[in-house]
Amino acid sequence: MRKILIIEDEEKIARFIELELKYEGYEVEKTYNGRDGLKLVETHPFDLILLDIMLPGLNGIEVLRRIRQFSNLPVILLTARDTVVDKVTGLDGGADDYITKPFAIEELLARIRAALRKNEVSNALEKSSELVSGALRLDPMKREVHVNNTLIYLTKREFDLLHYLLENKNIVISRETLIEHIWGYDFSGETNAVDVYIRYLRAKIEEPFGIKILYTVRGVGYVIKDE
Repeated sequence: MRKILIIEDEEKIARFIELELKYEGYEVEKTYNGRDGLKLVETHPFDLILLDIMLPGLNGIEVLRRIRQFSNLPVILLTARDTVVDKVTGLDGGADDYITKPFAIEELLARIRAALRKNEVSNALEKSSELVSGALRLDPMKREVHVNNTLIYLTKREFDLLHYLLENKNIVISRETLIEHIWGYDFSGETNAVDVYIRYLRAKIEEPFGIKILYTVRGVGYVIKDE
């Protein structure tokens, strides 16, 4: 269930929106001032925020500014002020949308759905984005690896190991950490399993192309680094 936070100082409006959202199947929490709203965002998970601009304690623009320091959570501004300056300030401050009071609840619901869809697409694109190091490209969604535009066949274990090293590019990962993340905490096989699979990867993605991707840090583990 999607959870929405309403930060609105007019209690009747907040209650009206809350009832409509609950009727539509959303989980709702509300607060009536900016400081309390900011604390809730910092300490609780939400899918979207409805944020009034004219708030006691901390105005909506300042709340938005502080939220954007740690989160890209969708934010729709609610305000009685319909000036171009307010709209520009809100949107430039990181708001996803802007609706002026009084508004039809159907319009607000449509804007909420649009903001949630947009956020879903953004998250999906972020998760599916390729990981790159030099001539190497790895697509997590397609589970494909290319070197110099040549498709390389990897086993599941080889792919997972390469993926984890690429996700942590420029960070030296110990053999123990690789065992835990790729083989699992209860792995009881050979302790040199990581070294064996690194050799498999080198034979497939380095040697045929005369390139260096995987680096050994003696006594520690392995790293993929940008040269």
